[in-house]
Amino acid sequence: MFLRNAWYVAAWENELDKNLYPTTILGEKIVLYRKADGSPVALEDACPHRKLPLSMGRLKGDQVECGYHGLTFDCSGKCTRAPGSTRIPQGAQVRSYPLAERYGLIWIWMGNADQANPDTIFKVEEWDNPAWGINRGDSMAIACNYLYMTDNLLDPSHVAWVHQSSFGNAACEDEPLQTTVHDAGVVVSRWMHNVEVAPFYAKFVKFSGNCDRKQHYEVHFPAHAIIKAVFTPAGTGTDHGPLHNDVFLMNSYNFMTPVDESNTRYYWFQLRNFAPDDEEVSRQFAESVRFAFSEDRAILTAVNAGMADKRTPNIDLASDSGPLRFRRVLDKLIAQEQAAGAAPLAVQAAGQTKVDA
Repeated sequence: MFLRNAWYVAAWENELDKNLYPTTILGEKIVLYRKADGSPVALEDACPHRKLPLSMGRLKGDQVECGYHGLTFDCSGKCTRAPGSTRIPQGAQVRSYPLAERYGLIWIWMGNADQANPDTIFKVEEWDNPAWGINRGDSMAIACNYLYMTDNLLDPSHVAWVHQSSFGNAACEDEPLQTTVHDAGVVVSRWMHNVEVAPFYAKFVKFSGNCDRKQHYEVHFPAHAIIKAVFTPAGTGTDHGPLHNDVFLMNSYNFMTPVDESNTRYYWFQLRNFAPDDEEVSRQFAESVRFAFSEDRAILTAVNAGMADKRTPNIDLASDSGPLRFRRVLDKLIAQEQAAGAAPLAVQAAGQTKVDA
């Protein structure tokens, strides 16, 4: 089950050119390409004649010609040519999808086209801040349902076991979590005081000795996350007032696009509050982050397979509080959307309710 009135990432901008680019999103076959003026197009990837994928055809200017009998479709999905016919056949139409370009990504709206508003795309506050460095990110296919990924991104504790050589260490095992539920999504966070700096971050922090560390894991509906890592000298960590001058900040943006019920395409990039023009730092970030996310992929692929073939009941832990709350609210949004005929997605956060995990 998917929320359809929402923006999802369809591709990186540099993956899309004037060639046909087939993909699958929410179980729907889609073909993307760019027009001569560079603007992106997304059409249903199935000719209405015998459902041959249009991606097996060819571009003719800004239009797509089917590779079977030459039916040709414009950017709106309207058939403009039907060779051998005196008129365009009734029903010769394919669906077109609204697109937007932002943060180096192509975003696609999978619901009612008249409700597509690019202003509701997930906000990246630091994107244009010249003081922040960025590694442009990457993507990977993961053979799991996207909700196992949102579970993972609302679970700060998993880094103690999955990412022992990178994001985690023993300090991440037992510190209690705080869960915040709001209209846009769920936040799970905690401070850990006077602990060792985890391996990935130790190369980049400006101070020596132990730290106060904050993990802020936030996932917005339907499946967009920001993970904030805060490292500051021990004794200086606080949510009230300014942080220490040597504070390390890394904001990791993570976008899950369901391919179908058992596969997800994962897109990400990170921003940091230092070394804005240092390509070597960006390279190290990109390399280390992809390695850590490959560790997640191995775990989540096995979880998806294990849950699909479970012979005994599974249990929940205290650390599942945030993920379970996220799933419950998302289920309600999907049910409301279906009852209303794909009603618009509420994206603005309202009042917040804090719940101890």
